[in-house]
Amino acid sequence: MTKKIIGRVDKIDFPKLNLTHIDVKIDTGAYTSAIHCSKIIEKDNTLICTFESKGHPNFKSENIVFENYTFTDVKSSNGFKENRYKIKSEVIFFGKTYKINLTLSTRDDMKFPVLIGRQFLSKKFLVDVNLENVSFNNTHK
Repeated sequence: MTKKIIGRVDKIDFPKLNLTHIDVKIDTGAYTSAIHCSKIIEKDNTLICTFESKGHPNFKSENIVFENYTFTDVKSSNGFKENRYKIKSEVIFFGKTYKINLTLSTRDDMKFPVLIGRQFLSKKFLVDVNLENVSFNNTHK
């Protein structure tokens, strides 16, 4: 499989989360991918999540219910270990839909509501840090 070249940031869609043109940071330093979740309620073996951020107008969806979710330990860049919810979803790059694992995190104070990590990038993409929005520009000409 030929690897696609992507830049350090992009705008992508998460169809199952009803999120479109979401700013993402491609982070080769991160193993897992993370998405901002403003509200999480665990109820009756389901996870009810709200994906909303004041600083990102496209980052707004109604409550999404997950029946399948797990937990995983994530070590941040400052060495702090945190146990997070992990969900399975889909993401679109270059017009193609891929499965992705996402950890849920509070990223309201971050520039990007989503980080795409090595676990997802591996065997699919090469990162050119000089480029931006390659997938978005390729599919929205």
